[in-house]
Amino acid sequence: MLKSNVAWSTDKDSYNAGKATAHKAVCDLVQTKVAFLYTSVDNDVEKVLQGAKEELGTAPIIGCTSSSGIIVPDGFISSENGFVGILAIGDPNTTVGVAGLKKQKTARETGRLVALEAMKNAGLDFAPEYFYMVASPGEEEDYVKGIEDVIGRVPFFGGSAADNTVEGKWSIYTNNEVFSDGVAVAFFYTDKKMANVYTGAYHETGNSGIITKLKGKRTLVEIDGVPALKKYASWTGKKVKDIEGANLLLETVTAPLGVKDTLGDLVAIRHPMAGNKDFSMNIGNNLALNTAVIQMQASVDELINSTGNTMKELNKEMGQNVGAYLLVHCGGRKLGIGDRIDEVAKQLKKEAKGVPFITIFTFGEYGLKDHSANTCGGLMLSFTAFAE
Repeated sequence: MLKSNVAWSTDKDSYNAGKATAHKAVCDLVQTKVAFLYTSVDNDVEKVLQGAKEELGTAPIIGCTSSSGIIVPDGFISSENGFVGILAIGDPNTTVGVAGLKKQKTARETGRLVALEAMKNAGLDFAPEYFYMVASPGEEEDYVKGIEDVIGRVPFFGGSAADNTVEGKWSIYTNNEVFSDGVAVAFFYTDKKMANVYTGAYHETGNSGIITKLKGKRTLVEIDGVPALKKYASWTGKKVKDIEGANLLLETVTAPLGVKDTLGDLVAIRHPMAGNKDFSMNIGNNLALNTAVIQMQASVDELINSTGNTMKELNKEMGQNVGAYLLVHCGGRKLGIGDRIDEVAKQLKKEAKGVPFITIFTFGEYGLKDHSANTCGGLMLSFTAFAE
């Protein structure tokens, strides 16, 4: 039977915080197969890991920095001293191979290498049933391609490392690696079911257009031949001067953009991050020329309620007893929710029904829906349940 524990600490001493959290997380686990560890950029990440490894021994560790806090059954956890949270999973019938690598020549090549290393660390030479990924913001889609070059299309979940202010101070880590630019994975070999619900939970508006000009993969220059920022302003009734620069990031939390997968089952949210002087928009994930982009909409109330509703959908999808939840929630979405984040914590605790869970806040979320491809997006929820 799969068993899990969640523990946390806000001790100002990073080593002690890591050690105390790990001690609580594995206190009654017979075999710890993986420890998902999340901490703050305000902590000394290396010391957190040192402390955690004192208790975890050789158990695989994987994680990243989370934006401004985490949510556990005790509520929203954050402090000026930082925070440490661990979801530890034990199961005699599960094998987990963890690996992490700084970016090598290309993101895709790095993905290939990390997949091979994860299989090696699991002591196996075939594809896992599913995998968790954490990457640095910027090239998530290419890391996925590299991993799939090795193992094929295997269901995945996870999210990108984050900091508190979008300054690039984030970290990714495994037992022996800490880096800011790269990727880490946990390959799960098990007969236990995993269920993932991946959603933005936004409504489509009547505003949509064709991407007619891009710069690279993530700078949206024109929609329907019109400068992207001006087109977005006309859709939303906002003034261009109010969404220039970094203002765009917060202004678009309740009114982002979306792109549909080829089946139309999934709308992957694309978060506009900055409005440029040439009226182009920096976007948080890849776009494709001559495809449609849709203006999406949700109120803050809807963003909050979507968390409880997504947990309900996840439990329905699982259809059996849950042993642990790993809940990935966009950090920008949390920014829009603001001081009402405790309402999210209450909904998640209610729907978890006593099962251990940890919620992290990321700068990119990963998942899939039905027969869609593994997908990366922003302003989304990627909620995962592991069968007991």
